[in-house]
Amino acid sequence: MADRAVGIPFAKEGFPFIGAAAGVTLLAGWLGWTVAAAGAAGLTLFVSWFFRNPARVIPQGAGLVVAPGDGKVIAIEEEFEPRYLKDRSIRVTIFLNVFDVHINRMPCEGIVEDVQYQPGLFLVASKPDATIKNEQNALMIKTAKGAKVLCVQVAGLIARRIVCWVSPQDRAVRGERFGLIRFGSRMDTFLPVGTAITVAVGDRVKGGETILGELR
Repeated sequence: MADRAVGIPFAKEGFPFIGAAAGVTLLAGWLGWTVAAAGAAGLTLFVSWFFRNPARVIPQGAGLVVAPGDGKVIAIEEEFEPRYLKDRSIRVTIFLNVFDVHINRMPCEGIVEDVQYQPGLFLVASKPDATIKNEQNALMIKTAKGAKVLCVQVAGLIARRIVCWVSPQDRAVRGERFGLIRFGSRMDTFLPVGTAITVAVGDRVKGGETILGELR
């Protein structure tokens, strides 16, 4: 899988939103509507900030799993995952607010075995029920040593569009960009029981850069 967004300062899915806000700003300025122009300029800056696409330093090392997104770790739970893994696993949940980078990155090396989209609700992404009930897109990754890592993009109250650029049998490269979720969301990463978790609830993490754990 080629990292299609490398070197681009903004995710291309954001260009229509940035362009529309900038257009309104220019039009309002041309018409002399100072207050409206200032408001539209602020909106343009916010939308540009939301769709920013920063470079990251990807940690190297066998078995490392990195955060698939920016945000705050709100849960680390050992539980049975009934839909894809059908086995006990450790779920690490990252909540992304509207000010976080929303580009999503591959958590580990391997092969994308499956990609499954599930329509659903748009509950507040920090609620536990969002894991099952919200609109989401799941990537099943199998490492060279046979470990299975499940990465799930979950839409939230404001997020209404999940973007995924990969397909089954694509190669997963740790830290490479694979998609994004528009306007607030969460990322669930399910790791094999026994994984050495290196983050704690409340930690702030960076997608592709912060190590979540080490596969055993």
